[in-house]
Amino acid sequence: MLTKHQQLINLITDDIARGKYKTGERIPSINETSFYYLLSKDTVEKAYNELKEKGILTSVRGKGFYVSLAKGNSSRSKALLLFNKLNPYKRAIYYSIINTVKHHAVIDIHIHHCNLRIFEELLNENLDKYDHYVVAPHFFDTNFNSVDGYELIQRIPKEKVIIVDRQVVNHEQAYPGIYQDFEQDIFLSLYNALSLLKKYETIKLVFPKDRMYPPEMITGFKKFTFINEFKNLVIDGIDDDEILVVGEVYIVIAETDLISIVKKCREQKLKLGQDIGLIAFNDTPLKEILEEGITTISTDFNFMGEFIGKLITGEESIQLAKRPSRLIKRNSL
Repeated sequence: MLTKHQQLINLITDDIARGKYKTGERIPSINETSFYYLLSKDTVEKAYNELKEKGILTSVRGKGFYVSLAKGNSSRSKALLLFNKLNPYKRAIYYSIINTVKHHAVIDIHIHHCNLRIFEELLNENLDKYDHYVVAPHFFDTNFNSVDGYELIQRIPKEKVIIVDRQVVNHEQAYPGIYQDFEQDIFLSLYNALSLLKKYETIKLVFPKDRMYPPEMITGFKKFTFINEFKNLVIDGIDDDEILVVGEVYIVIAETDLISIVKKCREQKLKLGQDIGLIAFNDTPLKEILEEGITTISTDFNFMGEFIGKLITGEESIQLAKRPSRLIKRNSL
């Protein structure tokens, strides 16, 4: 998490880059900024002095701080993040990008909700305004079928596009960025848990269609269960009246399904890791301690954000990278 003075530095430099404060214009005084943002005067003064050292601000004794004539227009690049959602994992990527680029780039974010119409509207509003467009290409039609969105993404100059979290379906090598291979990740993670899974009879993947998750997960799941001869079932949720059956493993993506299974285990007096197996996607501190530990399949979202940040600033030369998930074995399996 950024310190308060660093957050203020980012706010001021963003305002300058957007033209709120012009070259040579006076910015609010230390007292005014302290009052407006409920910050201590020391914090504000530290931020102002750091901006002065960087040449972004200049001070005039008795009058205050002004946008530097030399650097007031800011030569920082501007990047627009076009994410499908802002869940805890996307927020981790976002904050990691912010922490990586620091004052070297202005970062804005919009959410397209996996909806191509919204994505198109955002492009219409923002095309040609940014140096980089970081796209999470998770798109679905009204029937929850995955679509690639390639025709719309093509409207962005190719050299400005960076993909994050998922490749553009059917155009996997078209753009730089960092992604997860959802099919391979679930297959390899389950393979690494094979010795533990063998004590169960049936594996169920809880895959809520209306949440619009990558369908590649189902492909990898089906491939694993077929090769290893497991009874399997894909269901779209855990109903209130559903009875858990001893000898089954549940793989859950949504937090709500995770909680439902934990509650039902308690109600039915079943023991996780013995009677029922449970694997959840995307690790969190809560999953580490819940029910003495929930086994997870997870990638490093902070690393993904850092990689994107370095692509934006030019510090990273690798153009396309895959960030694999790994199985974290805990008590629930």
